[in-house]
Amino acid sequence: MSYMDGFVVPVPKENKQAYKDAAAYAAPIFIEHGATRVVECWGDDIKEGKINDFRTCVIAEQNEEVVFSWIEWPSKEARDAGMAKVMADERMKPQEGQDMPFSGARMVYGGFSVLLDERA
Repeated sequence: MSYMDGFVVPVPKENKQAYKDAAAYAAPIFIEHGATRVVECWGDDIKEGKINDFRTCVIAEQNEEVVFSWIEWPSKEARDAGMAKVMADERMKPQEGQDMPFSGARMVYGGFSVLLDERA
């Protein structure tokens, strides 16, 4: 059964292209190490919640947008092995003087077992 890594992260609006470039750089590395799909979504229609919402869960500031993303793996075992390889991959190491285009400290991240997967 498929396994998903999902995350929500705030990104300064002026960093949209830099974030897209970083995601496009990383996605093939995840796929090379076993992921079957990498999806990055830029916030477009995020409603304000009465108690919580996507913006408040990552403490998004006025000049930031929320990115919602997931990485699909064939199984949890494939994910565990693949993520270990991704984290050890030299291409994923931060380069000197290179800043991440998002706030990792406010990222909400987790692994998820699929309960339902309906397709047209």
